[in-house]
Amino acid sequence: MQQTTCNTIFIEEAEILSQQGFENGQFVLRVHAPKCAKTAQAGQFAHLQCDPQRLMRRPLSIMRVSVTEGWVEFLYKTVGEGTQLLSQRKVGDTLSMMGPIGQPFTLDAKRPKALLLGGGVGIPPMVCLSETISQQHPTIQPLVFMGSEIPFPFERAASNMPVKGLSADISDGFPLLESWSIPSRLASMQGFEGVYQGYITDLARDWLNALSDEEKNQVTVYACGPTPMLKAVAALAKEFDLPCQVSLEEYMACAVGGCAGCVVKVTTDQGEAMKRVCVDGPVFDATTVFG
Repeated sequence: MQQTTCNTIFIEEAEILSQQGFENGQFVLRVHAPKCAKTAQAGQFAHLQCDPQRLMRRPLSIMRVSVTEGWVEFLYKTVGEGTQLLSQRKVGDTLSMMGPIGQPFTLDAKRPKALLLGGGVGIPPMVCLSETISQQHPTIQPLVFMGSEIPFPFERAASNMPVKGLSADISDGFPLLESWSIPSRLASMQGFEGVYQGYITDLARDWLNALSDEEKNQVTVYACGPTPMLKAVAALAKEFDLPCQVSLEEYMACAVGGCAGCVVKVTTDQGEAMKRVCVDGPVFDATTVFG
């Protein structure tokens, strides 16, 4: 994945290349959208028209891109009529797509230990950021924790990459990340074998507690997921005095800053302000949103 500073939003007729279904209404969608793929960065999203009969688009976080092959991949869950219609679209169909949109994650080479936390449909930006690191930032050492209260949208597999501070029975990870030499572990309250039994923040705390002070000073936290999870991640980062970037999930109408329907209150140097998640975010410094 190629990182750029381009702020152009493209509108493309994106052809569906594949649509893979998983348990509990989860789908991985890959479309041919070369303009978006060329400039997309981890943390950004696209706005898709789910069906020609539904004018209202849906924002989907970008999970993977291929600049050379011109495709963009998304993970989504069917939660309403729009995403239900999207799940029925077939290979060869086209979707009107706007993207890439929003402010991406920012990597800090001075803090080379990157802790990536993704919960539910917040998993895609962490995959995207992992791939960016693996391809472009060899000095950064990512560790990825993913949480879900429904079956994960991929085949779990035991990791062969040990993680400091975690017991051997917390074994399962995401094979795609492992193929990039990135260690990963999974968390859930659903009793899946090989998966940490608890919240993703508890798993992260176990790892952080196993680090020396010098190692902790090298950590930056990156997270995406439901608001309660992000609040807990922000509190965890504050507890350990770690910089933290969060990608917010909000309902959006236009997704280009015109309707101001996705505003959130943030703290700035000038005081409190209302910021649009779509274009001022979705990535924010956690302290500006959650204190």
